[in-house]
Amino acid sequence: MNAHVPFPEPSDEDLENAVAELEQYVAGRAPAAPPAPAPTPPADTRRVRELRAEVAEAHALLDLQADAAPLLVDTDRVRRSRKRAAEAARLHALAQDPAARAWQAARVRLVLTVVALTALVGALAWSTTGVHHTLTLGMVERTAAWWGAWAVEPVISAVLLVVVGARAFLAARGRVLRHRHLTVVEYGALGVTLTLNVWPYLPWQVERFDPMQLLAHAVGPLIAVGAVAVLPIIWTAFAELDHGLPTGLAAAPYPALTPASYSGNAAATAPAGDGLTGRLAARARDLIAAGELPADPSANRLRTALGCGMDTAREVRDALRGGAS
Repeated sequence: MNAHVPFPEPSDEDLENAVAELEQYVAGRAPAAPPAPAPTPPADTRRVRELRAEVAEAHALLDLQADAAPLLVDTDRVRRSRKRAAEAARLHALAQDPAARAWQAARVRLVLTVVALTALVGALAWSTTGVHHTLTLGMVERTAAWWGAWAVEPVISAVLLVVVGARAFLAARGRVLRHRHLTVVEYGALGVTLTLNVWPYLPWQVERFDPMQLLAHAVGPLIAVGAVAVLPIIWTAFAELDHGLPTGLAAAPYPALTPASYSGNAAATAPAGDGLTGRLAARARDLIAAGELPADPSANRLRTALGCGMDTAREVRDALRGGAS
């Protein structure tokens, strides 16, 4: 017969311990759980992106504005101003050069001469119509005499232009052309031209005197008189200008001088008395005796007439006045 061995009933404490050990055993044998995923940050909105870009741009601008290099760079306007200022300075310096001053004076003299001669020719052309009208009063038109009347004023004007041109040219060479016969011819031609222009409009020639008609036909001869009077004066003044050219003789003024009698600066090397100054003074006295120079010529006139430098011309002037040995 089988005998049953009695086992004691487990207590509650034993059951709890067994369950705990079981859970610990299962937990140790179970696979590791995967880590929890990290939370996803919220996406940037459009305003956030724009503000972030604006802040970054501001920081970059502050860094760049702290650099003064752009302020040191010349702008196009500054460069143009610098260029104009440099050009003005060079032109001013060039204007002080004796050769440039002489060239400028020659150009101005040419312009004034052309203007004056243009006015003279225009005035004489206007005068031609007035002279033709006076000469052909009561004359049959298109006859030989009528056509010939057109040539009267041009012939008178040609003689007048010869005198004016000779005076002006010689004045530019330092010699004023004065002669009683030339003065008579000059103003006689102008007087004849003026008379032929205004004769039909004089008070005793017309029933109703019109001063404006008289003035209109006197304009041509009056302008011609003005041009004839001012041209020699202007040319003489230009000829007496001192441009500050270097002293010294460019060529022997007359055959008695040879190249061995002077070098680069005649005023500094020429001896007084019987030397270069003495020979030039003798030549000046001959020109004074011939009427080509005034009794007391200026240094400019002597420089032009003798072809010497200004310093030498001053020595010759002093020698003529008895101020040099």
